[in-house]
Amino acid sequence: MVINYTEIKSAITPINREHVQAFLSDIEKAGGFKLEKCDMESYAGSDFCLIYIMTGGTEGIFLKNLEIFTSKPCYILTSGESNSLAASMEILSYLKNRGYQGEILHGSPKRIADRINSLCRTSQTLKKLNGAKVGTIGGSSDWLIDSEPDAEAYKNILGIEIVNIPMDELVSEIKKGGYIHNQWTDHLLSLGYDRSEMEKSLNVYGAIKRLTERYDLIGVTVRCFDLLTSVKTTGCLALAVLNAEGIYAGCEGDMPSLISMIILGETSKKPVFMCNLNRIDTENKELIFAHCTLPANMPYEMSLTTHYESGIGVAIAGSIPEQEMTIFKISNDLRQCFAAEGKIIENRREPNLCRTQIKVSLDHYEYFLTNPIANHHCICLGNYQTALEDFYRNM
Repeated sequence: MVINYTEIKSAITPINREHVQAFLSDIEKAGGFKLEKCDMESYAGSDFCLIYIMTGGTEGIFLKNLEIFTSKPCYILTSGESNSLAASMEILSYLKNRGYQGEILHGSPKRIADRINSLCRTSQTLKKLNGAKVGTIGGSSDWLIDSEPDAEAYKNILGIEIVNIPMDELVSEIKKGGYIHNQWTDHLLSLGYDRSEMEKSLNVYGAIKRLTERYDLIGVTVRCFDLLTSVKTTGCLALAVLNAEGIYAGCEGDMPSLISMIILGETSKKPVFMCNLNRIDTENKELIFAHCTLPANMPYEMSLTTHYESGIGVAIAGSIPEQEMTIFKISNDLRQCFAAEGKIIENRREPNLCRTQIKVSLDHYEYFLTNPIANHHCICLGNYQTALEDFYRNM
């Protein structure tokens, strides 16, 4: 990955180019990316670019180019040599006092590199969302009483358009039958579950996939419990395959959870498990999360069974790697978000819960009991709390 930067330096202050090169090289090694110098014109046209303040006495130069620099958040890189940090502080103070976004990137090479990677993820996620379309099929389930999406906020803040698709249109597509085989459908078929039930479930996948192509959607959420009566199957396999293919797909018509899935997935570049919280062991800070579907490319092993609440159709019982994880949720009006890091410590198979079940060690369990953002939450593997908080501040 290439990260661009533009230089600002005083005409009278000498520059030690060997020190500059060593400074940039150490950051590159720590971050796993390439830093590449660009001019002002390229800065203006880029989605993410750093401002490298090399010396003091550069505040006036910055001010002359203020319109260019404030076209995006100002991420100010400085080594601290030649009064560069002092100048950076003056510049950042000017920006913040006038309502502009910015931050000084300073410290060890690892700290700087970590911030660059996190901020770059934020920029890429915002770019992905701007102008994107997401679909809701059938609207939200009746029990999601605090999950009605604020379509205007999604459009104005994130640039996302919600496309409403009637459930009848999905049912009509399902009845047409058919789906295109891929590695995920073939793997699920190889698990030996009842073939007729599998075909019914995978026809749901084929139908939703055609709708995502018809409406040019990057994600879709389905009022899936309606399928239990209309076509006598579930959407669990359909959502599992769609997510594995890179089409974000959520349950129960829960649009805020779908948006959370997209933000978490684009930030982490990892599969996302949308799930329910079932139980908290407050003494040990351990929580049980579960759902009957997850991305087919997320578990290290899986088996097939029935959907939990209905006992019909096909659902996935998957085992997710026991390692560090991030949990995330953004509210229906985008005014609140929750991001925290924990660890998956056990996969479970309790008969009275949804089929994929994980036990998570998480310090911040009080949030779920005092100020939760509705029901469903989203989990991915790895540590992305800082990047998600950056996203929320910059959206």
